[in-house]
Amino acid sequence: MRAEAIHAPRTASRGHARRLEAALQELAQGHGTVLAHRERSWASITFAGTRHTLRIAFDTPEAIEGGETLIAALPDHEFALPARLVADATVSAVDHVLEPAPCLTVTCELLLLEDG
Repeated sequence: MRAEAIHAPRTASRGHARRLEAALQELAQGHGTVLAHRERSWASITFAGTRHTLRIAFDTPEAIEGGETLIAALPDHEFALPARLVADATVSAVDHVLEPAPCLTVTCELLLLEDG
């Protein structure tokens, strides 16, 4: 399958973005602060959707544990998002620092396809 990025005006999908953020926080046991969320239109010959890149910070011991759960579970997680299918979900970067305070920052990328 060949896919190409398209440069179309951003659609009113902020509701889908919020639901995706909430689903990721739920997967992280209710922890994490979304630092950045970038959404780009995506299409192939047969499918259309959006590619999402999120940076999420976890800054307490409990939150870091949730972030580690997110890292382990994300690639195989079955999301339940209305009118969207998660075709691909990966962790693309992890930054873990201890000083001046412990913080885990996870960057993940997800491809959401329009369902129907």
